[in-house]
Amino acid sequence: MEIHVYDRNLRRLGHIENHTSLQWHRKYYECGTFELHCPVTAENLRLLQPGNIITKGDNKAEAAVIRGDQAEEESTLVNEITRNGHFLPIYLGDRLTGPLFNFSGTVEDAMHYMINRMEKIPLLQIGADTGDTTKVQFQATYKNVLEYIIKMAKYAEIGFRVVPDFKKKTMTFETYKGIDRTQAQGKNPRVIFSESYDNLNQAKHNYSDATMKTKVIVGGAGEGANRVYVTVGGGTGFDLREVFLDAKDINKDELTEKEYLEALRTRGQEYLKENKILENFEAEAEADVNFIYGKDYDLGDVVTVKKKKWNTTQNLRITELCEVYEYGGMYVVPTFGDALPTTIKWDE
Repeated sequence: MEIHVYDRNLRRLGHIENHTSLQWHRKYYECGTFELHCPVTAENLRLLQPGNIITKGDNKAEAAVIRGDQAEEESTLVNEITRNGHFLPIYLGDRLTGPLFNFSGTVEDAMHYMINRMEKIPLLQIGADTGDTTKVQFQATYKNVLEYIIKMAKYAEIGFRVVPDFKKKTMTFETYKGIDRTQAQGKNPRVIFSESYDNLNQAKHNYSDATMKTKVIVGGAGEGANRVYVTVGGGTGFDLREVFLDAKDINKDELTEKEYLEALRTRGQEYLKENKILENFEAEAEADVNFIYGKDYDLGDVVTVKKKKWNTTQNLRITELCEVYEYGGMYVVPTFGDALPTTIKWDE
């Protein structure tokens, strides 16, 4: 498989075909990453410069930019280049939403609104959306655009990507939805990961309720008895987990009373979405055993995962897919379900 290399204006520079390892880590709700290892040669050094863009094989719909930690290493055992980077949505992480604004509408319209008002990214344009009707009401001032898009993508359960067109020299921001391929539905071909299908190897089940909350009290403008509060969620007895969320940063003067209360409510709903029970399966899967990766299932699809030994059957979204290319072969490592928190933010 060839690695094609372009400059940041999408002009072709050449290709690499002698790499020893490539991990192409695709993510549904976030910006994907990659790690590439190849021999140290003059041509590879010329091509693999920070800021350049790579694609793999014949798939030109996904591309990544070389940025972050890079290395060259020479010893008696190793003589290789290591390159890391992020998929093209990382450019959105270089922009802020700008001065104070209020938004009320769908999640996808909010994403487009922020992209249109931020400092322009060369070659970037807005493309298709899914027609998702999930509504949001929020206020923001100089927030990181990528972080806000990730937050909203998780809120509406939609994916996003930036697709390059190397002929037209454009990059297009798109949103998309995975397909329901679970055992219970009958519209689409079913996809099941289990021992009996021989496609759930080296499985790992992760569960965390460390940050879970069921009820959030959102505190808005005002002081003491005059302060505005909105309650989102609920629960009783041992099942109640309450938290207070300070939302004084939302400017009441810029909104009607109805819009203000809805903005506080949206903040609380976002918090509960982020602080729910998180559960996932990680497994190693052959890309062409029983179900063919990229044809029968793909990133964002909802599939059925069965683990008989653990007495569990769940319908879970494929939120991450790591393609691993080594020694002339390829396998995939899908993550089914939610990513677990790396730290517990008790102060939120």
